[in-house]
Amino acid sequence: MTEEQLLTLAQEIRDFLVESISRTGGHFGASMGVVELTIALHRVFDSPTDKMIWDVGHQGYVHKLLTGRRDQFATLRKLGGMAGFLKRSESPHDVFGAGHSSTSISAALGMAVARDLSHEHYHVAAVIGDGALTGGMAMEAMNHAGDLGTDLLVVLNDNEMSISQNVGAISKYLTRLRSDPAYMRAKAEIDQTLRQLHTVGEKVTKMLDRVKDAARHVILPISVFECFGFKYLGPVDGHDLPQLISVLERAKELKGPVLVHTLTQKGKGYSAAENAPDKWHAWPSSNKAKKAPSYTNVFAETMMELAEQDERIVAVTPAMLSGSGLTTFQQRFPDRCFDVGIAEQHAATFCAGLAANGKKPVFAVYSTFLQRAYDQTIHDIGIQHLPVVLAVDRAGIVGPDGETHQGVFDLAYLRAIPGMTIMMPKDENELRHMLYTSIQWDGPVAVRYPRADGIGVQMDSDFKMIERGKAEIVRKGSDVTILALGTMVDTSLKAADVLKKEHGIDATVVNLRFVKPLDECLIKELAKTGAPVLTVEEAALAGGVGSAIVELLADSNIHTRVKRKGIQDEFIEHGSRDEVLSLLGLDVPGIVQDVLDLVGRRASASHILDEVGI
Repeated sequence: MTEEQLLTLAQEIRDFLVESISRTGGHFGASMGVVELTIALHRVFDSPTDKMIWDVGHQGYVHKLLTGRRDQFATLRKLGGMAGFLKRSESPHDVFGAGHSSTSISAALGMAVARDLSHEHYHVAAVIGDGALTGGMAMEAMNHAGDLGTDLLVVLNDNEMSISQNVGAISKYLTRLRSDPAYMRAKAEIDQTLRQLHTVGEKVTKMLDRVKDAARHVILPISVFECFGFKYLGPVDGHDLPQLISVLERAKELKGPVLVHTLTQKGKGYSAAENAPDKWHAWPSSNKAKKAPSYTNVFAETMMELAEQDERIVAVTPAMLSGSGLTTFQQRFPDRCFDVGIAEQHAATFCAGLAANGKKPVFAVYSTFLQRAYDQTIHDIGIQHLPVVLAVDRAGIVGPDGETHQGVFDLAYLRAIPGMTIMMPKDENELRHMLYTSIQWDGPVAVRYPRADGIGVQMDSDFKMIERGKAEIVRKGSDVTILALGTMVDTSLKAADVLKKEHGIDATVVNLRFVKPLDECLIKELAKTGAPVLTVEEAALAGGVGSAIVELLADSNIHTRVKRKGIQDEFIEHGSRDEVLSLLGLDVPGIVQDVLDLVGRRASASHILDEVGI
């Protein structure tokens, strides 16, 4: 394509993204910001022979469009449709999948070394955002790349944002590189001289390049990237397509690790997203009437109330200030709220330090992101039995973000930690009491809650302590016992109504509340009645609460029929939350059918669906 055609293509892509994502939803702002950068990369490099690795994949939609997936955008993030992130099984151009940040440089370096070992000669480029660059893993990868010295390109997509505004010393340093007037003025003058002398001989051109680099070092100290062993090119206007192509062509010819620093604007080309990039990270959902607040909002409001009562409470989050609901908390308690950037490991140990000196830190983190701080949760919080509250948001099925974001493993990986208390509320009101209770206890506590709205219960004005390890019977029956956790309590109650009305089966339903410690006395008492037991959880079965209950009964030499219901040994793909729960059988029809199986009866799926009005 000519330069003019490339510019037309950029506008067509933006128009398409607005039209398509407004219908399907999805990560909007980041993709709009990298239109020119993605076009330039595909112009300069030959995908998939040359490898492009996109950090997280929030900005991957343009790459998907340029690699033949335009017709699939109507299915974006829908059940059975195109994934919201890069996915190896979806296209040979998606050479590495990712849904968490700060991974691209490590993966790219691995591919570059594999290339060298195989005596091949393709290029490897990693695109990483300035938010992801704050992750320790990115720094570890740059340190290794600089030591190895192999050919590798890192493109820094600097838009001053992750989901929320970026924070930290790295962010401040990049801002200085963006805006230093002396450097930018000198750089522009030298660039102009080079353009005027483009006809001079090769030796003079190389000499002028060295003069340009020397000028930067005079005006600014040696860049942090050069300390890591990278050749630094930039900053470059990430929306100037001809300049981007020129700089990437130059970087392509350089030997060793190279970093190209591009300046982009999140939401570029759509004024609402340009003016409010945090709100337009993803296309805003329609304001449908809600019967109840979301669990995240209940967490946020409860934190405000608790912090008013207890000045020891401190909130910590890893670049998820808005997602975790802590924006208002930060405004009210600016000295007691810390967004540490994309740095989950640091956040966990930072909380441990706070707790060791008398504070009550609440670590607000998504279930899948807490995975990244597992060693710190064991080593720094668990072993020292420090009173850190893990507020585990997005626990269970998340939905459209797919495998990388489904919060299904936290029960298994937290259960193994000695001294860890794990709770999950049956409704939004119980979440309030669990948060209050967890602040009072000495030792680590995890309170997990879903990405969902509450069920619309009456909210208590006063907080209540919950006895540690105490479950509650919410429905009494005699034919079968359903031991349910969290979101599955309400679903199990509805299933129990169907079982009684249509099949004459009277079910006991228990709100477990606790995964650790279990209410051992109640569970053993119910199991000894001889009624079969169904455990239900929105989590991986391997190591989950069902496993804990089976272990308890086996160790207690209690023999009764037990069936565990949860997520089998698989990664769960994207789709709406309700669709995915239905596919997994974690809905009313699924629970009814499992109970019928336990008691030796059958019912058609369509009959069950009719009974619950689906």
